[in-house]
Amino acid sequence: MFSTTTTKNVDPNRLRNTILVAVGSLVIVATYLYLVVGQPTEVAESSTSQASLIAIGGYVIGAILLAAGSIHRLPTATIAMIPVAIALNIVVGQIVAVLGLPVYIDSIGTVLVAALAGPAAGVVTGILTNVIWGLTLSPIALPFAVVQVIIGVMAGYAARMGMFRRFYLAPVAGFVTGIVAAVISAPISAFVFGGATGGGTGAIVGAFQAMGQSILGATTLQGLLSDPLDKAITFTIVVLILAALPNRFRQRFPFVRQYRVFGKAAPTVTSKSESAS
Repeated sequence: MFSTTTTKNVDPNRLRNTILVAVGSLVIVATYLYLVVGQPTEVAESSTSQASLIAIGGYVIGAILLAAGSIHRLPTATIAMIPVAIALNIVVGQIVAVLGLPVYIDSIGTVLVAALAGPAAGVVTGILTNVIWGLTLSPIALPFAVVQVIIGVMAGYAARMGMFRRFYLAPVAGFVTGIVAAVISAPISAFVFGGATGGGTGAIVGAFQAMGQSILGATTLQGLLSDPLDKAITFTIVVLILAALPNRFRQRFPFVRQYRVFGKAAPTVTSKSESAS
């Protein structure tokens, strides 16, 4: 009896989409473990080495599976915004790296997409950013694609929790995201790059090693020093961008309307527009 009444309301592709997202997540985690456990140092030297190709394949396949499992929830506006967000990540991140600053600022686009369209869109944006960046300008970026996954997921859930409704909440969410990102990225920095990831962060790692820390301890401490600050700055920039956007544009995203990301959803207006469409 129950199956007859509920089947009409269940998405027929829900199981397939869930499996795609689950398998995509497993592929990304397996790729991360391969880099941490295998410690393929040739990744730092060439983006076409065998280890690099395995990392690229794992991250790209994971991103494709995640996108395939969540594409039905992504409106056209989100799909059109992802390339712009990727370009924003790479351009700003590359400039900051060239300047040698002890932060990264390479995930503004990831956080922006996640806040407007949800964690899955943020994850796809983040992974594609580091894969493209690693293949074109900086092989160092490739193994850290998993960090962009963390940022996309946590930014999306921060948006669901209303952390972008007030200016002072966004940096708090960024600070917490930075702590998790630091713990995840430290083994890659230590075992794949020996702590030499360039920019101003390499000097911090060297300073901690001079104090007697192991390479993993030095990269972890450097990450805990840089990442929370970096993500707090990034989330603050994003909340300012979101505040500058017209409310009508923000409400075009189903994720924003469903979870009242900005706290002032207009159900009446939304329902009318949806019924009209």
